Amino acid sequence: MREILDLRSDTVTQQPQEMRDAMYKTEVGDDILRDDPTVIELENKAAELFGKEAGLLCTSGTMGNQVSVMTFTERGQEIIVGEGTHILNLEVNALSTLSQVYARTIPVENGYFDPKIIEENISTGDIQRAKTGLICLENTYNLNRGFLVTPKNIAEVREVADKYNLPIYMDGARIFNAAMALDIELKELAKDVDALMFCLSKGLSAPIGSVVVGSADFIKRARRFRQRIGGGMRQAGFIAAAGLYGLEEMLPQINKDNENANFLAKKLRKIDKVEVYPKVIATNIVVMDIEETGMDSELFLEKLEKKNIKVKHVAPTQFRLIAHYGIEKEDLKYVVDSIQEVIE
Repeated sequence: MREILDLRSDTVTQQPQEMRDAMYKTEVGDDILRDDPTVIELENKAAELFGKEAGLLCTSGTMGNQVSVMTFTERGQEIIVGEGTHILNLEVNALSTLSQVYARTIPVENGYFDPKIIEENISTGDIQRAKTGLICLENTYNLNRGFLVTPKNIAEVREVADKYNLPIYMDGARIFNAAMALDIELKELAKDVDALMFCLSKGLSAPIGSVVVGSADFIKRARRFRQRIGGGMRQAGFIAAAGLYGLEEMLPQINKDNENANFLAKKLRKIDKVEVYPKVIATNIVVMDIEETGMDSELFLEKLEKKNIKVKHVAPTQFRLIAHYGIEKEDLKYVVDSIQEVIE
């Protein structure tokens, strides 16, 4: 029987043996006491990659996002977020329950954060309205589309933020995919934001973890918020070792994932009555729509699973497929052939 081809997310990736070996052999200590050398090495390397002063290892992207919002804002403030962002839609309303801020949403078309719309939604505060405390970006934008947010666009937002003396935070869960697609250095994508988070457990293939990077003062304060919500860790070097391996060895894989997703999209577009989004596949995310086929979505999933293929149901007739480590072009050819058979 063919092994399971799981394209639901890059978070399902199985780690290479070399990464597991690195985790087993690493030197560890108590991270709360700042005694874990591997965690410190990872945090310093991450900060250097993005041109920031310091880093903070968190257990997840959600933790990194919420710790950052807590650090930048005061309770009761507003923050500006794109209406399709993870930090708003997929973190169990943590913005209001943990950070206790109000999310003022703005439309974001194809990954473009319009500075005019952002400025229109900034509040300087008065007796009746809360003050805006933070602007949040996301790169790539929209977990079901993977739109690129360009350095030029970020610089435009920076101009508005500076006008109102506001910090900018970026959820960069898949920022490596963005950097590869844009063919620019990570520092270029990070230079106009005050802090950002990136995931170790997506394209970098680590089993757990995300890292927040920013100024030394910001990270010092963020470390206390991480502790407050139970994010303090002891021998976290085992986690950090996987992250270090990812940063040192897995970056070429991310470019391969982007290319494989583009290959997949081109093949899927050849199937009659199947729509593929986004129109331009820049990163590792592909969404297919089977509405025109008239096929029941649950039946579609069931038949694919019988062929040992898993995809994510993201809308009534739409399914997400993400390329990641362990998925090769031959696998994708099998996936496309199987989809063709299933819908006929």
